[in-house]
Formats: sequence, C-alpha cells, structure tokens
Amino acid sequence: MIIVVIIVLVAIIMLLMIYNMLISKKIDKYNNLNQKVVSLNVLQEFMDTISEEKTPNDKIRKINEILIEKYDIKYSTIVVYNGAEYIIKATNVDVKHWDTLKNLYTEEIFKESIETATPKYITVEKEGERLPYQKMEFGRAKSAMFFPLYIDNIYIGYWIIESGKPHDFDRIDTTVLEVVKNNIISVVKTIDSQEIIENIVREDLFTGLKSEEYLYGEGKRKLDKYTMSSICMFQITNIEEINEDYGRHTGNDVITKVSEIVKQVISPEYIFVRYMGPKFIIALSGIQNEEVSKFCINIKEKLEELSIMQNDEDLFEDEKPSYVQPKINMVITTYYKGTALEAVAKKLEEYLKLAPEGENDINYI
Repeated sequence: MIIVVIIVLVAIIMLLMIYNMLISKKIDKYNNLNQKVVSLNVLQEFMDTISEEKTPNDKIRKINEILIEKYDIKYSTIVVYNGAEYIIKATNVDVKHWDTLKNLYTEEIFKESIETATPKYITVEKEGERLPYQKMEFGRAKSAMFFPLYIDNIYIGYWIIESGKPHDFDRIDTTVLEVVKNNIISVVKTIDSQEIIENIVREDLFTGLKSEEYLYGEGKRKLDKYTMSSICMFQITNIEEINEDYGRHTGNDVITKVSEIVKQVISPEYIFVRYMGPKFIIALSGIQNEEVSKFCINIKEKLEELSIMQNDEDLFEDEKPSYVQPKINMVITTYYKGTALEAVAKKLEEYLKLAPEGENDINYI
C-alpha cells in the first residue's frame, strides 16, 4: 500500500514538473512574442522620430528615451566615434560617469566584442562586486550588455545597456536586442547624413547669405511647420555680360546689392540663400498663390530698378564709370511638407538652365 502511495506521489510530482515546464515555456513564448510586438512599435516610433523636424542630436536623444521606456531599461548609452573622438550622443546616466562610458572601447573586456562585432554580456554574482569597467562606482550598475555598432563593416561606436540588478539580462531575447541595435545603426546613419549636410553650411563671402545646404537642414525644419510653402529661385541672367563688359568687381557688386535688397524686403520667416553663382532661392514658408505672385513681382521690379555704378577697380585711368542694371528670371513651385526639398531645388535649377536665352520673366511650374 505504501509503495502504491509513493508511486502515485512520484507520478504527481513528475506531472507537476512537466506542467510547470510547459507553463514556463508558454510564459517565455509569450514574453518573446510581447518583446517582438514592442520591437515593431519601437521601430515605428524610430521612423516617426527620424521624420520629425528636430536637430540630429535631439532625434538620437529621443530615440534613447524610447528605448529606455519601451524596454524598461535602467540605463542606456549610445556612443559614436566621429573620426576624432568618442562622443556620447545619448544617455540617461549622470554626467559624472560620462568619461568612463565614452572610454569603454579601451576596456579589455570589450575589445574582443568590438573586433568580432558581437555583443558582450557581463554581470556581477553578488552584492559588493562591481563590473570590470567601473572605476569608482558600486551601486549604479550590476549587469550590462555591450553592442558594437558597425555601418557597412566600419566600426562607428557602441550601445550599452545597464541594470542595477545582477543577472538582469539573463533571460532577455538577444535576437530582439539585435534588431533594436540594427535600428539604432540605421538611425545613426540617417542622422549622420543630416549632420553632414548641416555642418557644411557656408556663409557666402560677398552676400553674407547661407549656402544652399542650409536650406536642406535648418531651412527644411522651418518650412515643415507648414503643409505647403512656395520656393522661388531667381537668376541674374545678365551677370556674364556684366562681368565681361564692365568687370568682375562690378559683377560682384551687382550680386551683393541684389542680395541686400532682397534681405530688406523679405519677412524673417522666409529663407533666403545663395544657391549657386548668380542663382538665389527664397523659400516662402506657408505662403502660396496670389501672395507669392505679388511678392515676386515686387521683388523683381525692385531688383531691375537698381542702377549700380561700375566698380573703380574695373576702370582704366581717367575712365568714367558706367551704370549697370540686373535682369532677373524667376521660377516658382510649391513645396509640400516632408517631400524632398533638394529635388524641388534641382527642378527649379533645371528650368532656369534650359530657359531661352534672354528670358526675363516670372514662371510657375
């Protein structure tokens, strides 16, 4: 009888163990599924953030905030190498730890991870221990996952997540984190392109105007506050003739005076840049139709009324100066929020390039 009871109890225990294993697998499966759903939502939020009218640094900081919130991460830090030094692009760790975090590439424990482009997971076993890269801190982080970041097989930095609990990442789905890491790389790549454009903005020597790159960075952010705006490109069509007949210094004076007049009459909300050579762009944020027509007619009339005296440096001895007047050809189109502004500019440039010689008009395309 006792033997039968023992056998029954053993059977019950085994059944309970099997049941617990099945439940555990279902929970893991549910957790993994839930993490994947979260990842899809995170990816969507990443894409939304990229398209927002923010600076590159604001975008990557927001992305880090999304990671912390959606994955319930204690600490998340994105570090990027800019070609000269390692820079913390985003973190929620106190500034006193930044020197440590941006020098993790020097730590022996992460060197193999960087060389092999594989993640590295480290954790302490008990209270009182600290992670190998921690110099003076004990209580902040007890476990960490380190992800080297590569773009087209080129190492560009790393992402590290940290927890205040030992073994906190033991059961985390690393495939999901790999997807997140790849999304971070895509975002960094996109933002890097935006930063390059904004960093090559120049100030024109003669006019003091920003170069066309300004239009595609800060300028685009201003325009995209509105659903539709108007883009006007104009060209001084007789600048070559002025340069040849009256001298290049006089030609430079014409360009300078034209830009001064436009700056005087446009609203601070509008964007005015020197596009290339004798071509300029005025971006009229939120303005369309009749208002644009009146504005452009007014600008064109003011510019063609100018009478600019020949520069002294272009005169021979005892020669009397002549006066020159610019001729303006204009083309206007509509820009829609979120579309490719550089493509719009190229379309306007192409029109002016192919316009009949001597055309001096206002055209809408």
